[in-house]
This record gives sequence, C-alpha cells and structure tokens, in this order.
Amino acid sequence: MPPKPDTLRRRTGHYISNAVIVGLIGAMRALPYGLRVRAMGRIVQHVIGPVAGYRRRALRNLAMVWADKPLAERQRIARACLNNVGRTFIENYSTRDFPERLADNPLTGAGVDDLQAAAAEGRPVVLVTGHYGNYEATRAALVARGYHIGGLYRDMKNPYFNAHYVKTMEAFGGPVFPQGRRGTAGFVRHLKDGGQLVLLFDQHVFGAPTFDFLGHPAHTALSAAELALRYNAELIPFYGIRQDDGLSFETVLEAPIPHSDAHTMTQAITDSLAARVRARPEQWFWVHRRWRPDSD
Repeated sequence: MPPKPDTLRRRTGHYISNAVIVGLIGAMRALPYGLRVRAMGRIVQHVIGPVAGYRRRALRNLAMVWADKPLAERQRIARACLNNVGRTFIENYSTRDFPERLADNPLTGAGVDDLQAAAAEGRPVVLVTGHYGNYEATRAALVARGYHIGGLYRDMKNPYFNAHYVKTMEAFGGPVFPQGRRGTAGFVRHLKDGGQLVLLFDQHVFGAPTFDFLGHPAHTALSAAELALRYNAELIPFYGIRQDDGLSFETVLEAPIPHSDAHTMTQAITDSLAARVRARPEQWFWVHRRWRPDSD
C-alpha cells in the first residue's frame, strides 16, 4: 500500500531538509577548524536563527524571564545564544578535531575527585547537564582520560537527520542509548557495571512535575535523580563553558548532589543550571520551548 499523501509530504520534507543540513555540514567541515566554527556561528545567528523562528522564540523566553532587562540587552543575549548554538552544532560534527582539542583540557570543580573515586571503586555516576555552552566538551575531555561515558538521547523527528546525529554522539566514545523503553536496558546495564552516564535534563517533558527554573515553573523529568537513587550513583552536574575566544572551554564538574528524594535532587540540579545561566546567559539554548503549558 503506498504511503498516504500527508505521510509522503512529511517524508519528502524530512529528506530535503536533511539534504540541506548534510550539504551545509560538508561545506563547513571543508574549512579550517577555527574558521568553520566561527562561520557556522554567524550563519545560525544571522540566517538560520531568524528564518527558522529561533531568534523570536529566544526573545520571547528572555522577555518572560527577564522583563526588567533592557530590550537591547535581551537582543544581545539572543544573538549570542544563536551564535553559540551554531558553534556547538558544527563542533559536535567535527568528530576528529573537537575531541582532539579537548583531550588535554583541564578538569576543574569540586566534583572531579568524586568522579575519580567512584570510577576507581567501580561505582556508577550520573553526569547531568543542560544545553549550555557545549555540553559535549566535558564528555570529550573525560573520554580522552579513559572514562567510558554513555549518553542518553532523544530521537529527532527527522529520521534521516537522526541517523547521522546518533553517529556523531557515538564518535565521542562510549555507548549512546535512545530515551524510552528501547534504550532503558542498555543504559541500566551500563550503570550497573559501574559506568558513567550523561543526561541532559533541561527540555520540556509533558506530564513531568514542575520545578522552578529561572523563576517560572518548568516541566522537568525526574530521570537523573531517580537513576542515581535506584543504583546508588553519584549525581554530578557538569558544564562545558565556552570561553571568550569562542573556541576553548572550561570543563567543570560540580560537587555531587546529596541523595535525598527525586524531587529535591531534581530541584537542586535545576538550581545549578539556573545559576550558570544567570552568570553567562548567552551560553544557554534560549531557543528551546522550555516553558510550555500542558495543552501546548
């Protein structure tokens, strides 16, 4: 039976958009690394972001959270955010150059010793972060030091894009698992074996409890805290903070979140990210639909 017209249109749209993305990635990867990253940042900031509506969404989120900030400042943050999104995208597709640059990056923060101790003792670790700076920078630095870090990802709506997106995550080292039942067995086994797992927790999840994030309720999954409690794993917030040169990173592991209950621990990691956003707001992905009503 041939596909329905709407299904065929959607599939065709996915195919065409993926072809454009693949072509852009190929063109960017032909450039020297520094020029590649700067160019992709500008393309997303000045072209893709405004056309795709990401700039408008970022400004809407900023107006909700920081209505007291001058419009010019909110616009500056939105522009810088889009630039960071573009840089992050092409960095993560630079599967040879980017990890090589992070291989000797120093690890800082109170959580470094805790991670090392857990790994030495064969205890599992859940490393949790948000879409801030480049979240793969710290993972790349850790993998270069011999850590076997698994990743948990959310399938993209575009199946053509999703296929090579997953491969880029696998290229950083360590297994990656899709969210949902299909990936549960794999990442649970990885944790039980004393491995480390990376989770990004700052996207809207329908039906999840709400937690205060930057002064507004945001539906947030309890997964990271629940995994830490269930498998007696350290829960360590981490960040790859882009530096002023636009190419290098501070790779930080914060002190582990004390075990209590899933709600308290989830608010703690949310507060950790909020503090980072307040300190360097342009590094967070304001383009996400982070605050959404249940009916949206």
